[in-house]
Amino acid sequence: MSSASVLQNHFSSSDCRSQKIPVEHLDYDYIDKCKDAKYLERILLLLRSGKEGIYPHLIEFCASRLEKLNPRSRALRKENPVTTSSSLPADEWSKIVDELRIWQDETKATETSLQKQLMFEDVVDRNMPPIRGSNCSVPLSGNSARKQKCIKPRDYRDWDKFDVEKECQKIDGDVIQNDQPSIPNVHPTTKVDSPLMTAEVRHILAEREKDKGNEAFRANDYEEAVAYYSRSIDIMPTVAAYNNRAQTGIKLKQWQRAMNDCNSVLELEPCNVKALLRRAAVHNELGNFQMAVEDLTIVLREEPQNAPAIQLLSETTKKVTEVRQEKERKGRKIIIQEVEEEDFEETKLEQTDCPVEPSQTVGGDGCSAAPAERGDMGNAQKRPHGKGDGAPHNESSHSHHGHWRSRGGSSDKYKVPQESKEKAANGTVKRGSTVLPQTDRAGSRKESPPATNVGQPVNLDAPCGALPLSLSRLKNEGNLLFKNGQFGDALEKYSQAIQGYGDAGIDSPDDLCILYSNRAACYLKDGNSQDCIQDCTRALELQPFSLKPLLRRAMAYESLERYRKAYVDYKTVLQIDVGVQAAHDSVNRITRMLMEQDGVDWREKLPEIPVVPLEAQQHRREEPPSAEVLQARAEKAAKDAERRAENRFGNLKQDGNEFVKKGQYQDAVAKYSECLKIKPEECAIYTNRALCYLKLERFGEAKQDCDAALKLEPSNKKAFYRRALANKGLKDYLACSTDLQEVLQQDPNVQEAENELQEVTILLKQSLVSESPAKSRKVVPITEVDDDQETSAVANSDNCFREELSSKFQPSNAYEFGQALNNACSSGNMAACADMLASTAPELLPQFVSTQLNGKTISFIVKVLDSHLLEKDPNLVYKHLSHLHTADRFSVALMLLEKDERRHVNQLFERLSSAESTEFTKHDVQNLANKYI
Repeated sequence: MSSASVLQNHFSSSDCRSQKIPVEHLDYDYIDKCKDAKYLERILLLLRSGKEGIYPHLIEFCASRLEKLNPRSRALRKENPVTTSSSLPADEWSKIVDELRIWQDETKATETSLQKQLMFEDVVDRNMPPIRGSNCSVPLSGNSARKQKCIKPRDYRDWDKFDVEKECQKIDGDVIQNDQPSIPNVHPTTKVDSPLMTAEVRHILAEREKDKGNEAFRANDYEEAVAYYSRSIDIMPTVAAYNNRAQTGIKLKQWQRAMNDCNSVLELEPCNVKALLRRAAVHNELGNFQMAVEDLTIVLREEPQNAPAIQLLSETTKKVTEVRQEKERKGRKIIIQEVEEEDFEETKLEQTDCPVEPSQTVGGDGCSAAPAERGDMGNAQKRPHGKGDGAPHNESSHSHHGHWRSRGGSSDKYKVPQESKEKAANGTVKRGSTVLPQTDRAGSRKESPPATNVGQPVNLDAPCGALPLSLSRLKNEGNLLFKNGQFGDALEKYSQAIQGYGDAGIDSPDDLCILYSNRAACYLKDGNSQDCIQDCTRALELQPFSLKPLLRRAMAYESLERYRKAYVDYKTVLQIDVGVQAAHDSVNRITRMLMEQDGVDWREKLPEIPVVPLEAQQHRREEPPSAEVLQARAEKAAKDAERRAENRFGNLKQDGNEFVKKGQYQDAVAKYSECLKIKPEECAIYTNRALCYLKLERFGEAKQDCDAALKLEPSNKKAFYRRALANKGLKDYLACSTDLQEVLQQDPNVQEAENELQEVTILLKQSLVSESPAKSRKVVPITEVDDDQETSAVANSDNCFREELSSKFQPSNAYEFGQALNNACSSGNMAACADMLASTAPELLPQFVSTQLNGKTISFIVKVLDSHLLEKDPNLVYKHLSHLHTADRFSVALMLLEKDERRHVNQLFERLSSAESTEFTKHDVQNLANKYI
């Protein structure tokens, strides 16, 4: 049953029975005068029912009357027939049939493909987990199912003989005998055989296992959830499964597993907010507060309103503050861990640290490696200083900028690659090798034979740069001792080499710089930061802006809590190579300490940071991007900026429209102003802002916006109408009348403009009456004359009118000037117009013609100036033209000139340029002509 029939039954069964409608009310007059929509609904339904007769015209009249009172009345609803093939066009119906057939074929094909995948059902049946929480299983088939026996009816005497306890024992015995052994609730396996499955089946099965894991997670059975998530990942790795398993690992406090899952997610999706948030939580639990803050910063950059991230960031910041306060209470001691054997590749010596082979030189220029192949001696031990706190010799402060990776160590860029160690035939010796000098029980030191590695001896006599053989051997022995952790013995070897260098009288600053740098590393390892600083300074005097001496001296300064000098050296390191992560971390750490120590002016208390020359900056050696790459980057940046500006413009415009609907016009003005900063040539924004200014009664600003809109779109109807309202607010009724007439000329059906024009006309007349004094009217006698006399009388009257207009008329306001100008234009009286222009001051002309300015007026004035005034007074013509183009709407009216009218303008300026005058030149006329042509 349709809604119309239901409504019919509802009204007929309830209203019509409760209140009977008189026959007198079923009349045209009564229905026309009735204003009760509910009662008209009952009348309409009664007429439609046919109980009082069939009156089609009366029904239609009643429906139209009801529609005026209540257009949404339910009684006006009409029953729509069901759409069938006959009611639709043949092509539309065939399209529907084809789509249904395609859908049916695709469904059958999908069902067939799923049925062919027997492996899918086997895997599900084989790995189906037991029901969670069940301790026994009751088979539903076989002889174990009890057969229901029909119980015969008994009388009361049989019930008296019934032994309840005996029957209960029987039941208990049957249950004990028939109970099957309980099946333990074992978690499902995490491996699924999926290579033979299609991608579609794997996706379905992975989603199913993930949903099982979600169900187990909601039931707080996290171990089972991990099993299901692992099965899902084994079938098809997805971001959601890794994320869910990471959250489960956090619940189980399995931090490393959760960390690995978060990293897997970030490999698939680098900016995944959930993975970053969960990894930050793991870092927070493991005490890596700085890394947690970095992850949370990225999360809040993507989602500034993420409440969990904000809360976790506040907690982490609080913990960082507590740790810092604890360090301050303990004296701000810096703990620098000693590198063990497994981290040995981070503590290689510079240049001479490459593996020693029989055919390879040790140290010097022959073995100098690139920065990526060199080792590092970055870690220092915090031990009691051996030589007090004396000032370093010749401290040179060099600086640089960059990032960090490990505490106290340098960048991975300066580690010796693992493959280089494997290539070494005899260069690496583990701790305890017999090649090193060892001490026996009696304390006497003896020189052991060189150690062997892969059956080959170490060549300690390999040459090192320009050093003599004896000094090269001392340097190689020092390198081996340092690698084995015997820093004191290595320091002695380097000292002997340095002393022998001075006695030998050779000149090789590079080799001497390496010796000082290596001995500084030994001092740093032994905790003697003061001597380390002295040796690093000597090395930098020999080789300015050398990376490793700077880095080691910075670490020594930091261990002595000389943070300003350490900051300068770290910044110098970063100028040389921006990829040194250790320097980045140290700069960040020292910056916080200096801010706490020196306040906001901490930068002013720093020593001067030297500027590293370009030839010493390693990161500057990279080739600049090509012109094509730069152009592509610029185009991409421009497109991105344009897209962002377009989106911002649309959002601001929508916000402004919403504020207008709510009546918040001041806020709307702010939004529209922002829009104009993005797109200053959008006409609709000017008209919208003008509307807001009108509502705020800021009429001058509204008029400016309308003028700007009309410059962009000269025929904009809204701009004319709203400028008319602004002029009305400014009490410029003549301009208001002109704009309203323009609106009605474009669209005569604008009722609002017509009403405003009537009102403004009345106001204009009142203002003119109040401004102009009352003038006495001249009585003109009317006499009857013959035709010839009438013709001569008309000619005489025209001559009198011209004489009166030329001799006596001097307009005092724009209204009088406009009336006279209209009379002269309509009659073609150019002489009278010339006399009127001659008696009008040129500076008043724009004000007088502003209300009558159009293409026809400009053309008539140009003709008058050309034909009547140019020969008599060219200076006056030039002045009139200089002021005429400043009138309101002049540029709009100038665009409406016809081809012949433009020709008259060109002719006027050509004649004016050839006229002789002392007040203007030909160049002045050409500049003025640009305003008109």
